[in-house]
Amino acid sequence: MTQKQTDQQAAFDYHEFPKPGKISVVANKPLVTQRDLSLAYTPGVASVCEAIATEPALAHRFTGRGNLVGVITNGTSVLGLGNIGPLASKPVMEGKAVLFKKFAGVDVFDIEINETDPDKLVDIIAGLEPTFGGINLEDIKAPECFIVERKLRERMKIPVFHDDQHGTAITVSAAFINGLKVVGKTISEVKVVTSGAGAAALACLDLLVDLGLPVENIWVTDIEGVVYRGRTVLMDPDKARFAQETDARKLAEVIGGADVFLGLSVGGILSADMLKAMGPRPLILALANPTPEIFPELAYATRDDVVIATGRSDYPNQVNNVLCFPYIFRGALDVGATTITREMEIAAVHAIAGLAEEEQNEVVAAAYGVYDVKFGPQYLIPKPFDPRLVARIAPAVAKAAMEGGVATRPLPDPAAYVEQLHQFVYHSGAFMKPLFSTAKRLVRDGGNARIVFTEGEDERVLRAVQVLVDEKLARPILVGRPEVLLARIERFGLRLKLGQDVEVTNPEYDERFPQYWTTYWELMCRDGISKEMARVEMRRRLTLIGAMMVRLGDADGMICGTVGAYHDHLRFVDQVIGKRSGANTYAAMNILLLDERTVALVDTHINDDPSAEQIAEFTISAARQMKWLNLTPKAALLSRSNFGSGGAASGAKMREALKLVRQHAPELEVDGEMHGDCALDESLRARVLPTSPLKGDANLLVCPNVDSGNIAYNLLKTGAGGNVAVGPFLLGVNAPVNILTSSATVRRIINMAALTVIEANRAQADS
Repeated sequence: MTQKQTDQQAAFDYHEFPKPGKISVVANKPLVTQRDLSLAYTPGVASVCEAIATEPALAHRFTGRGNLVGVITNGTSVLGLGNIGPLASKPVMEGKAVLFKKFAGVDVFDIEINETDPDKLVDIIAGLEPTFGGINLEDIKAPECFIVERKLRERMKIPVFHDDQHGTAITVSAAFINGLKVVGKTISEVKVVTSGAGAAALACLDLLVDLGLPVENIWVTDIEGVVYRGRTVLMDPDKARFAQETDARKLAEVIGGADVFLGLSVGGILSADMLKAMGPRPLILALANPTPEIFPELAYATRDDVVIATGRSDYPNQVNNVLCFPYIFRGALDVGATTITREMEIAAVHAIAGLAEEEQNEVVAAAYGVYDVKFGPQYLIPKPFDPRLVARIAPAVAKAAMEGGVATRPLPDPAAYVEQLHQFVYHSGAFMKPLFSTAKRLVRDGGNARIVFTEGEDERVLRAVQVLVDEKLARPILVGRPEVLLARIERFGLRLKLGQDVEVTNPEYDERFPQYWTTYWELMCRDGISKEMARVEMRRRLTLIGAMMVRLGDADGMICGTVGAYHDHLRFVDQVIGKRSGANTYAAMNILLLDERTVALVDTHINDDPSAEQIAEFTISAARQMKWLNLTPKAALLSRSNFGSGGAASGAKMREALKLVRQHAPELEVDGEMHGDCALDESLRARVLPTSPLKGDANLLVCPNVDSGNIAYNLLKTGAGGNVAVGPFLLGVNAPVNILTSSATVRRIINMAALTVIEANRAQADS
């Protein structure tokens, strides 16, 4: 099977399993009792319907309309595929829905309409206004897209946004104004030459004009050449606005002396000779995909003063619409905007552009795990996965909507709104992105990234290691028999090359084993381990091999536990590596990325009946671990007793633990003992104990024994978390070692490997 076939099959499997498609509709209210049914449908729903009939604005309170966007297309201009029709476009629209949900928490119905007549298409979409809080038009060919959007904006009182036009324009404009800062030029004075005059290009130029670029400074070219006054071929009013009085007819004839090249056309159209003819310090926005108008390598080889951005993720300065559209709708929906104004678009431009300059702030960089970039030629625009985007763009858009008079629900407390958006970041897949960035930087810069995987022959481990190698998140070491590894790599269709992509430690023979078993015997000779037993154990206990590699410096960190019992692995870790200085107990912490919150639970795997002293120690240790993961810990000590309401032994133990935590970590926001619902529901906690110092919802749940911790973790992981977990983190250990469980998924192994790389370098920095 070729690589292309392998990738194609992976795409098919991704879309088909475990359920077809990428989205589904999930109820957010319970429906388990007769009363639930009577409230959700009949007769209770009637009163809600009557209220909305009387006051339509109540729809945002009583229905999901205020957080629902329609992603709508007729499939006439899909990605690079062209006019493939509405049915074939559905996977793309579902993908757009996933981006809305993951990046900004916006719900989406994707609607593919079998209609090419623009007036009929407008009628269909306009009739959907009662359903949606906003409309995102997608992949409709020009010039029909202009007609459809204009007419819909005239008829509808909700935001209508053609992302191919305005999303591109906003992102390009942010890169444009930041690029001018880098090259030291002024927008009112630069000469801009474009290649491409479709919907996206013209929308970019319109927005740039509103940002201060003079129309007379713009030279437009398309497939017919220069757009000049008097031209009749492939002309329309939107394009004619930029026609120049000139005898020039080709791109090469107008590029001379240009300060900026904006390409939204076809690959390779900007030649080296054309680039040479441009003015000093040219800014190149070569945005054709997948082949840009000029590749950065050729641009840099042609002249050393060029600054370039592309639409590709494998080069610096990727200009990608995902930087803006989820967050623009987030801000517009949250204030009930009736449209998206030019001022809202400009606010988004400045928010995106400003965020790129924030990267110079080392405190911000440390908080988000991004140390390798700062504003300049290689960093004009934020990365698409920058978790701060939602908290910058949405408030800016909301503010512009309120100032422009199009907000029907102005924000009562803008500062609280920003804090709410900050919290959203950690309720989404964005949680791991900055941590992956840190791991990649450490690998690239030669940091401690040698992670040994003791169950190297396990399929999940091999698949995870393939991703780690591809994404450069670690330098993996596999404990496994080479012939078995080779056979399984081939069977699973992987591309790993032993000795090149990964180092292998063969458990049947390794020249380092005499040192390993001798060291093990020296450590354990007074605990009943003979030399012969040490020699045998070192060959059959894979975790023992990995732990010894870490101890003796042959690996920087270890991942184990995908096979076998947790305590069996911990025994060897304790024997060889032991507890860190000052630690008296181990504990396991898991983090769950739930739909509505992110929570950590401790202890989930180790201490059967911990003392108050042990609970206090691992509570403080878990809180520290959360802080370096960019989570602000709010700890709740859980019990069957609720603030002294019962005589449970766990209640007394947790009360004592609370005293110790406050004594040793007075800065930690913590309270207990309390029920689980009080921990996660601030309003309930306020009724039970209004004086509690714990504010907001707790995100560190400390359990009184391992049974309660493990049960709570597995129920939440499976029932509410979709099996999306990070952990277990082994707390109290003297090296970057993490013991997973037999239920670990490929995704969890990848996450924990990247985090172990970061731990390995943090441990070195702390030593």
